[in-house]
Amino acid sequence: MEPGSADLTNPQTPVRLDEVDRKILSLLQQDASLSLDQIADRVGASKTPVWNRIRKLREAGVIRRQVAILDPNALGLEACFFVLIRTSEHDKDWAARFLKALREREEVVEAHRLAGDIDYILKVQVKNARAYDRFYQSLIGEVKIHNVTALLSMEEIKATSALPIPQAGR
Repeated sequence: MEPGSADLTNPQTPVRLDEVDRKILSLLQQDASLSLDQIADRVGASKTPVWNRIRKLREAGVIRRQVAILDPNALGLEACFFVLIRTSEHDKDWAARFLKALREREEVVEAHRLAGDIDYILKVQVKNARAYDRFYQSLIGEVKIHNVTALLSMEEIKATSALPIPQAGR
């Protein structure tokens, strides 16, 4: 399975977290480059138990991976489009071709299958409108799409990769 993709046939039971786990996860979401010593110091525990907790959180799938988050503007990727896709195709072969096409395009930074009137939403990060048009032309050249609406983000108001960490009993 692709990193970041959900396996809806095998829903994962939520992992029980205590206060120290929540603190560790919160720190890692803010800055995954913190040393083990720094994390242990901030959560008030020693290094070995903190390392064991992090290892168990990885094994349980709570921590998927650690990455660097890049600034798209610094890379010249100043245009962010949200692409709403409706399709009249819902067979397995079409879906496989569509998902393959999305996974092969690095400018697609997020893709979601939706419930409701829109079938899919994509977040596409590109240099400019011309680059988006090249992406669009290439995509529709590979897979049949009934309707596409592209929305240009004028301003990013909030973006975070940090998830809310449920408190015990919630």
